[in-house]
Amino acid sequence: MPEPSAIPLALAGISHHTADIATLEAFRFPDEAAFLRDARERFRGAFLLQTCNRVEVLVQGDARSLEGFLQEKGRDGFTVLEGEAVPRHLLELAAGIDSLIVGEDQILGQLKQALALAEEAGTCCSAIGLCIKKAVHAGVRVRRQTEINRGAVSVGSAAVTLAENLLGTLRDRHILVVGSGEMGVLVAQALAARDLTAIYVANRTYERAVMLADKIGGRAVNFKDLYRYIALSDVVISCTAAPHPVIRAEDIRAVMEERLWPLDRHPRHLILIDIAQPRDVEEGVRSIEGVHLFTIDDLRNVNDAAMESRRSEADRARGIIDEEAEHFVRLLRRTAADETLALLYTWAESIRARERDRALARLGERDDRTEEVVDDLTRALTKKLLSDVTTAIRVSAECGDTATAEALMRAITRGEPCFQNEE
Repeated sequence: MPEPSAIPLALAGISHHTADIATLEAFRFPDEAAFLRDARERFRGAFLLQTCNRVEVLVQGDARSLEGFLQEKGRDGFTVLEGEAVPRHLLELAAGIDSLIVGEDQILGQLKQALALAEEAGTCCSAIGLCIKKAVHAGVRVRRQTEINRGAVSVGSAAVTLAENLLGTLRDRHILVVGSGEMGVLVAQALAARDLTAIYVANRTYERAVMLADKIGGRAVNFKDLYRYIALSDVVISCTAAPHPVIRAEDIRAVMEERLWPLDRHPRHLILIDIAQPRDVEEGVRSIEGVHLFTIDDLRNVNDAAMESRRSEADRARGIIDEEAEHFVRLLRRTAADETLALLYTWAESIRARERDRALARLGERDDRTEEVVDDLTRALTKKLLSDVTTAIRVSAECGDTATAEALMRAITRGEPCFQNEE
């Protein structure tokens, strides 16, 4: 019989705190569903969160097993949390405190999407489901009761702020947005608030580009005309979900030749801001004259400025997290205890059924009514005998007293003494 653990959860991964964009890109798992299927063979539950700023794996299991699993997958350089540190981290993550752009709202949707993927893959156990739902609930509460999400609160809007900082103003500029997914929408909405000459939207699915362009008063672009419109733009912000680069150095080199007038000594400058993960723009464009490439790593300065204006709000958010964390930990301890108690009742049920069958065999001939009465009697006795110890184990686990809970479990299932005499 396994011994109960207070919070049998472990979380490992990397984020913008310690990894640059290239490291994050190399750490990612391209086939999320396949990764979860593999994890299902090792853990009672598994959850994978991949955003442009982090890759994190949450499992119902121990830290050592998770470390070994990720190392087998060829990953290293990750940090590992276990026990009560896990729910605390999830609360800070959902609140936006741990994000690159402090207070950003996208993380809530990303957590929900990752949970849906785990449910679809069959790796969402009760403890993990509770973790993510509780974290999202707390994240919503933080945003409702503080102003932590005031200002530039997404990677998309921060990219627009970066472009504005680089150019001084976006007035009368031509901007091209590549990608019309969630990030593309955020970028386009932030751009729509500026006084631009033109906003172009390119997407592999032209109809989606049209839908987004119509919302912001921009112009949709066929993907086959991508480089033609890059040549016309001052800034290109790329944020597709493509698994490979969509803006290539060789094509950009040709674009820059178009931006060079006959009497000019140098081509007009082109700013490329790549906020996709994996990256949309080939690294080789940096060597092309007149091209300035920026990635998510360059958004840290935007976040630092935003953090100054939200520092007091972040402190208020931490107060809410402290309050939520205590309740969160109790819920997780109770969940862990309930799962262990389910095993206790399975153990007891096997004994009950065996002894019931022996008693019925001794009765010899019997009718259905006799079998029903004996079955009901043994069930009632089992339930009453386990009632007090069930309460004791659950209360001990909720209070973090795992030693008492473990001693009770061993006493019942193994016949060991609850407490050793101290001499």
